[in-house]
Amino acid sequence: MVVNADRRAALKARHRRAILDAAKALIDEGGAARFSVDQLAERADVSRRTIFNHFASIDDVVTTACTEVLGVVIDAFRRQVSASAAEAGSRAEMFEVVSAALRATDVPGIIAFLWQALGGFSSDDPRPQQIFQATFSRTTEELARELAERHAGRDPLEAELLVSSLMHGTEVIAHHWLADTGATVDERSRAHWHDLLDRLIDSIRTGY
Repeated sequence: MVVNADRRAALKARHRRAILDAAKALIDEGGAARFSVDQLAERADVSRRTIFNHFASIDDVVTTACTEVLGVVIDAFRRQVSASAAEAGSRAEMFEVVSAALRATDVPGIIAFLWQALGGFSSDDPRPQQIFQATFSRTTEELARELAERHAGRDPLEAELLVSSLMHGTEVIAHHWLADTGATVDERSRAHWHDLLDRLIDSIRTGY
């Protein structure tokens, strides 16, 4: 009985992974997330029903795939935590670790990928903007959960507020960066990103 349950769980995990990998492949090939359920099912070698057993919609698939890409910020956070001397648990230390993770991550490259994957932003089509926001929201939730677990002695609300301030601020400056650079990633645009990020971090650190 346990073996069968394990097999079912493993099969579900394989199907979910196949769907997300297929979505990323279709985005890479098409330059934007403009594929149908049938195209996704064929590429993942699963049925339409299997897709909807795992995801609420195509937009949910795309958001999850984009969240995995943005998830490198969480990986950078884990590395920063491992490298930092934990005079652990202070609010200042929590802030500096998350800030360092943002500085250590190739956020411009990620934003450019998301922007291209979503086909850019247009006032005529709110869908790409909604997926972009949802991607940042999901990553914010995951990072706040990680931070709260690492600092179990503190109020989880502090972790949530801190991460929310930094990540939603990152989303705001991402729009400025896209408007200024057109999603071009080069030495100059990266320098511009770091200027924006420094302004964000300093503003949150010092308050208003």
